[in-house]
Amino acid sequence: MKTIEVVAAIIRRGDKLLATQRGYGEWKDYWEWPGGKREPGETPEQALAREIQEELDAQISVDKLLTTIDWDYPDFHLTMYCFICSLQSESLHLNEHEAARWLGLEDLHSVCWLPADLQLLPLLEQELSSR
Repeated sequence: MKTIEVVAAIIRRGDKLLATQRGYGEWKDYWEWPGGKREPGETPEQALAREIQEELDAQISVDKLLTTIDWDYPDFHLTMYCFICSLQSESLHLNEHEAARWLGLEDLHSVCWLPADLQLLPLLEQELSSR
């Protein structure tokens, strides 16, 4: 089974996290943390900054690695490096996603997550509750 390495930005603004809704492909309409595939030679942090610029026209600060998720989808194994990030400006533009929402602790289960992204919710509940 092939392995795909991706990076995910958990963009935090106060007590809210930015979730995005996929607008294409097999998992269209599912929600995810924005990000994407690492290119050869990129660090995870460089890949994340590039992906967020491409997907959201936004600059981020990559603050800390939260965790790494390993998940088996039917056709591939996913390794997802998940970082807590913050926006360097407030402007966002959805270039690839159908929608975006700022979710608080009480909203995290209100959307239909991609299976790998769903695995982050317990950690994110702790992260939001600790501040």
